Amino acid sequence: MITSLTTTDGHNNIVSGAGFETTPFGRKADEDIKKLRVLKELVAEKKMNEYDSGGRSGDKGPGAENDGNTAPLPEKVSVGGSPMYRIEKKLGKGGFGQVYVGRRIGATGPGALEVALKFEHRSSKGCNYGPPYEWQVYNALGGSHGVPRVHYKGRQGDYYVMVMDILGPSLWDVWNNNSHTMSIEMVACIAIEAISILEKMHSRGYVHGDVKPENFLLGLPGTPDEKKLFLVDLGLATKWRDSSSGQHVEYDQRPDVFRGTVRYASVHAHLGRTGSRRDDLESLAYTLIFLLRGRLPWQGYQGENKGFLVCKKKMATSPETLCCFCPAPFRQFVEYVVNLKFDEEPNYAKYISLFDGIVGPNPHIRPINTDGAQKLIYQVGQKRGRLTMEDEEDEQPKKKVRMGMPATQWISVYNARRPMKQRYHYNVADVRLAQHIEKGSEDGLFISSVASCSNLWALIMDAGTGFTAQVYELSPYFLHKVGMDYGAVGEELLHQCNCRS
Repeated sequence: MITSLTTTDGHNNIVSGAGFETTPFGRKADEDIKKLRVLKELVAEKKMNEYDSGGRSGDKGPGAENDGNTAPLPEKVSVGGSPMYRIEKKLGKGGFGQVYVGRRIGATGPGALEVALKFEHRSSKGCNYGPPYEWQVYNALGGSHGVPRVHYKGRQGDYYVMVMDILGPSLWDVWNNNSHTMSIEMVACIAIEAISILEKMHSRGYVHGDVKPENFLLGLPGTPDEKKLFLVDLGLATKWRDSSSGQHVEYDQRPDVFRGTVRYASVHAHLGRTGSRRDDLESLAYTLIFLLRGRLPWQGYQGENKGFLVCKKKMATSPETLCCFCPAPFRQFVEYVVNLKFDEEPNYAKYISLFDGIVGPNPHIRPINTDGAQKLIYQVGQKRGRLTMEDEEDEQPKKKVRMGMPATQWISVYNARRPMKQRYHYNVADVRLAQHIEKGSEDGLFISSVASCSNLWALIMDAGTGFTAQVYELSPYFLHKVGMDYGAVGEELLHQCNCRS
């Protein structure tokens, strides 16, 4: 299959929404929900299109949902110089077309030269200005890691046709045919490989825009690719960076536009915000939780307010609640991705490392092929292809014990007119004062300003003080300022004697 399947499980999309500045999962939750309710009422009333799970957003619209009103499909297809294919069984239908098996005429043997044929009628909204927009995306991404190849494309009669690799069942099919369950190891493998596929897609400047179980397909059973994972249906893919400048696209928000699938869409997508890499990862997080738990907390809403209610529920559901029956790595992944900023670079290798411990050390016996993820980890030079959270967070030598809040890294500032060097330290605990002051003295820097609050210090060390030495001591008492050359602010006193030559 090459596109989302029509199902009857209640996966629906909407063409409505509301927008306001917020962050997901409980930050200013009450206030934000009130704003959401008010803005929802202000947005022009638009009837929701209750498409099936493969439905699409209003600004692109479904392309082949009215099969009865379009010309019948041809019996045979040949486009773009391709061989002649006979159309056989239907694989699926989505908002941007319908997909059939195509068998090359004259080929013999079981499964000989089967392809997937994706049809989109010329009258569909996605074809208002010529060939489907999806063709451009496949031109840029087709054949890259996790994306099926397009062999031919062209127009025949009233239809635009793509001839593509034929693939196997979707993750939705696998989950549905396995009594609505998946093992933890299987879902962890899916997480690992899906993150690597998104990383490759993002590295080429695109975000998918509709990540969900129906759009992840396995390879064709009985072939070498049967354990490989593929991401399909690129009709909602958009660029997150400008092709010429390489700069991130600008932030925008259109509350009346929704793109994606309600169940798996990010909160930002519900609010009409410009899509970026964070949205694909948030949708992936919901996909993984769904496959593991079998249900998401916001399923079951119906009616015209469905999108609003789902968005409200997503904002009110904490990662702890969402992942209460899941292993810790799933909660950690959700926490990371829902807190990403609009233009922030995701740490794909770190996300993969969260799940690496669940699936075991031998990639060859995993239920999903994770070669792509292993290559990604090797790229960051981690030993044995493993990156653990402990390794990353404990970059300081083991012998160092950090007490209190860590100081920020010092910054050196140079004045262009006269040689002057300054160093700034913030949030320095009492026990760490000495090392900063001693280091500064070695570099010819002495304290010129000092402040304290709640046993944390801020220091400015300056090369332009004219001091040649500095003596200091900590006092548990606040002392009044006297004639000596020292500074004191806060609950404790850093008493310093400065000597000039």
